[in-house]
Amino acid sequence: MTSGDAPEEGRIPDSTVRRISGYLRILEDLTAAGARTVSSYELARRAGATPAQVRKDLSLFGQFGKRGTGYHIGQLHDEVKKILGLNRHWRVCLVGAGNLAHALFAYREFAREGFQIEAIFDNDPEKIGQDWNGLSVLSVARMVDQVRRRDLEIGLITTPAAAAQEVADSLVRAGVKGILNFAPRKLFVPEGTRLRNVNLAIELESLSFFLK
Repeated sequence: MTSGDAPEEGRIPDSTVRRISGYLRILEDLTAAGARTVSSYELARRAGATPAQVRKDLSLFGQFGKRGTGYHIGQLHDEVKKILGLNRHWRVCLVGAGNLAHALFAYREFAREGFQIEAIFDNDPEKIGQDWNGLSVLSVARMVDQVRRRDLEIGLITTPAAAAQEVADSLVRAGVKGILNFAPRKLFVPEGTRLRNVNLAIELESLSFFLK
């Protein structure tokens, strides 16, 4: 198994990255079950893909596995984590200290995958200064300075929609590399900043459409 030079970022479709992320979870399940090797057929079956798709996805990043024996799960797991950038720690800030923020902060999977929330910001005087398991909620007015000082790389936005774009602008100005937006509105960021939107209302509306 040999990993090659990663292809240019813009050449990899989001759909491929999402499938790779799915493979990682399958590999973790197989590891927990005590398996040591897995075939492209079994990976595909569990991922809802085809063996050819699995091999094509992985071949974008190197040569993995051996014909007739499949993939060594431990080695492939480590390589997939490198592909996804999970072989390091990411310094994260959370903007908006409401109920959704509490749920995200308590989600242990983030820390397990290397995403460490190191700062929380809000503009509500009643929330500023609250203790969240050792982290004190800071004023949004201090956000740009604190993000720069702490070299934070990813921002999670859980503010009301009206405030989200201003928050995104401030995070970009502070130098974050990526933003995960939970606010129910479309945001705009300059080229060079990665933006992902998670709109729970839209997902439920889509589900409602297909269930009606």
